[in-house]
Amino acid sequence: MLVEVEAARKHYGEGATLVRALDGVSLSIDSGELLVLLGQSGSGKSTLMNMLGGLDRIDSGLITVASDRISDYGARQLLEYRRRHVGFVFQFYNLVSDLTAWENVQVAADISGNPFRIEELFDALGIADLSRRFPKELSGGQQQRVAIARAIVKRPTLLLCDELTGALDSKSAQVVLDLVKRINEDFGVTTVIVTHNEGIALMADRVVTLHDGKVTSNSIRQSPTKTDDPLAEENL
Repeated sequence: MLVEVEAARKHYGEGATLVRALDGVSLSIDSGELLVLLGQSGSGKSTLMNMLGGLDRIDSGLITVASDRISDYGARQLLEYRRRHVGFVFQFYNLVSDLTAWENVQVAADISGNPFRIEELFDALGIADLSRRFPKELSGGQQQRVAIARAIVKRPTLLLCDELTGALDSKSAQVVLDLVKRINEDFGVTTVIVTHNEGIALMADRVVTLHDGKVTSNSIRQSPTKTDDPLAEENL
């Protein structure tokens, strides 16, 4: 088991304004698994992703990643954890505008002790011919592919994707989802996709649904659907 979350709680505000973003969440993630965290806005799914990624800390409970209790980490330890072990892909690509596609990925490679070869990633993601272009010269789907390359170049323990297709048209979304699936399978990167889109859950090994900060279902998919399956396209 790569990740263990036990009775995680995270509250914001107090009294009448109290929000239980996580209300006793427990789950586990296997090494190499592709997990979808499914839920509507306010369900707690993005809060949970932030905790797994070391962007924030739970109020109580336990989070263990690769036998390390990251829920006990201080700010400096969490910074190092994010740099070394977590790749993030967000809905908005967050590329550095005055760096080329290659340079955006190189920045992440430079802080890794054992990065993938950037040429290998660009070939695998179909963006080898875009390496010298700046973000403004790329389409949304192309920018998202560069963002994925940046996230995985450092060989992360966890790849965390938050609504990664939300800003894309359906065709580009299909391509990006297929790439994430291939990365999970070909590179063995444990992947968590946070989404409100039930269609995306079709590609998962397992789907965990959250509502009001609680896990309401946790189901293994026996035969995950490939992202080029027409049923998956209809749900995107």
